[in-house]
Amino acid sequence: MSDILTYEVLQLIWFFLWGLLWAIYFVLDGFDLGMGTLLPVLAKNEGDRRAIYQAAGPFWDGNEVWLITAGGVTFAAFPKAYAIMFSALYAPLLILLFALIFRAVSFEFRDKISSPGWKKLWDAAQFLGNFLPALLLGVAFANLFQGIPIREDGVYTGNILALLNLYGLAGGVFFVLIFAFHGSLWLAIRTEGPLHDRARGMAARLWPLLALVTVLFLILTYLYTPLYNNYLAHPALLIVPLLAVAGLLGQWLFLSKGCLAFSFAASALFIIAVTLFGVFGMFPALIPSNISQAASITVSAAASTPMTLTIMLVVAVICVPVVILYQAWVYSLFTHKIQPEQLTSAHPY
Repeated sequence: MSDILTYEVLQLIWFFLWGLLWAIYFVLDGFDLGMGTLLPVLAKNEGDRRAIYQAAGPFWDGNEVWLITAGGVTFAAFPKAYAIMFSALYAPLLILLFALIFRAVSFEFRDKISSPGWKKLWDAAQFLGNFLPALLLGVAFANLFQGIPIREDGVYTGNILALLNLYGLAGGVFFVLIFAFHGSLWLAIRTEGPLHDRARGMAARLWPLLALVTVLFLILTYLYTPLYNNYLAHPALLIVPLLAVAGLLGQWLFLSKGCLAFSFAASALFIIAVTLFGVFGMFPALIPSNISQAASITVSAAASTPMTLTIMLVVAVICVPVVILYQAWVYSLFTHKIQPEQLTSAHPY
């Protein structure tokens, strides 16, 4: 394969796959993050809370496989970028890791003791374990889009407070809203009765806010980042933001007609297009520097050897379809409406 694909082509393939893997993770775990974030708002009683756990339970750990895959690809395909990224963003990524750990524990520990106080403790862990990752992922990616303070020797000169800038915080709010809308749709698809109505109503209330924040984020992106340069230089890439617009409008069109599954699909399209919009806008940089363009970590400078990229591609071609088929099977088994008897089970899902 290395004789057929040049080193430059392998780099481009893995850059695209790197962005796509993050987009897939945002789509799949995004509804989990959104439902957990909305737990205090949508759940009015114990049955509602158990239904929300049930709606996420069979899927969240499988969805996190894509987070591990995206991180693993960063490490294996672009080790220099991985080293600098996880050094520069160490504090928020560590907080994100602990939040995801407590989210996982909350699924298992919540029903170990019947005390209301015990359940409230793990409901709080479920909320924070979803809200914080949604917020921090947005902050992290927004900072990558605008560039972070790294020198030409690869040393990060900022701190966690430097990441909490206007554009970074706007990215955090944007991601929280994206996932909250996505999660409310999933919950409406999986439930019936009053909780279904509240979840659908929440999606209808969130959409205008999401549309407004999307426009504001695009304006801030123009003011604070160079992402638009690639789109102006290569007009064919404009298909990506156009797909994002189509997804955003499709969310509302299908939601207003009661076609929740199609609205959810439009939401997935929106998430993928928004992610790829940022990733393609950064190219050829994986980690742009806001100190000097020469200090940016580019795809060519960060890429592994041709042999490594070739072996990874062969493994991906063989293994990824298997993972997709398995997850498709899981979704086909558990996407039915949650039944009342499931809410009385001793297990949270």
